[in-house]
Amino acid sequence: MTTETILANATLVLPTETLRGQLRVVDGRIQDIAEGTGVPHGAVDCGGDLVMPGLIELHTDNLERHIQPRPKVDWPHAAAIIAHDAELASVGITTVFDALRVGSVVSNTRMNYGEYARALADEILGLRAGGALKISHFLHLRAEVCSETLIEELDKFGPEDRIGIVSLMDHTPGARQFRDVSKLKDYYVGKYGISEADWEAHVAAQKALRARLGAAHEAAAVAAARRYGAVLASHDDTEPDHVVQSAAHGAHFAEFPTTVEAAEACQAHGIKVMMGAPNLIRGGSHSGNVAAQDLAEADLLDIVSSDYVPSSLLSAALMLGDLWGDVARGIATVTAAPARAVGLDDRGALVEGHRADIVRVARIGQAGAIRGVWVQGNRVG
Repeated sequence: MTTETILANATLVLPTETLRGQLRVVDGRIQDIAEGTGVPHGAVDCGGDLVMPGLIELHTDNLERHIQPRPKVDWPHAAAIIAHDAELASVGITTVFDALRVGSVVSNTRMNYGEYARALADEILGLRAGGALKISHFLHLRAEVCSETLIEELDKFGPEDRIGIVSLMDHTPGARQFRDVSKLKDYYVGKYGISEADWEAHVAAQKALRARLGAAHEAAAVAAARRYGAVLASHDDTEPDHVVQSAAHGAHFAEFPTTVEAAEACQAHGIKVMMGAPNLIRGGSHSGNVAAQDLAEADLLDIVSSDYVPSSLLSAALMLGDLWGDVARGIATVTAAPARAVGLDDRGALVEGHRADIVRVARIGQAGAIRGVWVQGNRVG
């Protein structure tokens, strides 16, 4: 049975422009796009609201917040995953790459962190297969090179696991995001309440671990990405030399480069730059690194991630559209650009034949209010 939805009298956000018109969806695909303000019988009158592609999230820690709503509280995972999925749908995200850490430290009894990714991935994929989730879910494996178990954990995944991204993470004290060790110290002392002696021992142990296993872990993660058929991403590139290394590994995009120099090097090597929406909205990085707005103003920003605040993705895209004076360009940072970065050629743009992943948004001042969300033509929000 054919199903049809028409969104009419809308401000359509097309790949390079906005156009007042209508969009017709048939059986989950965009059938045609037409200019004009008319409202055919049975169509949804959007009253000039923005109608844009569904938002695509490449890196989010939001699931962790649902699974552990308080320290030491492990919430039932099925309920947490379903709530996470519903929250993303409610803010216009129609495709997500759920970020799961692989690589654990189990020898430090005070500050260890254990394996969880394989079991949680099974739960996500099982709920997806059972039709319990509203939006499209892929996996993003965050490969922690400064760990003890990375290779063993990577070996538990394969091409059948919908892994779209493998990112190279290095949280060694004094490196990349935590070049300023004092900021990392503030985090650990606040989280664990450790003594000065425990902190110094932790730093020494992590640096020794990185020296002993880091190179082997990087190589294993790069090989795993190829084995899974996933895109490789770098994380927290700080110096041009980091970017040279990322390019040699074959990274497609860089998550949260920490300096202008690193972002410039990414552009020179054809690596797309992704920054966090919270950084843009708050006016700077909580870690003291480069401000996303500075990169946007220098034309060094390609992709935006909500990181830890799902609703920030739409807000940041609208903010960029205002900053650049180009709504379509701003929206592309959360739709077309992330889709291209991970090789999804069936979504991310209002184009005939694409999946009907669509969001209707009313502008209210500088903000945007979600008025409707469709995934493959089915309304989910």
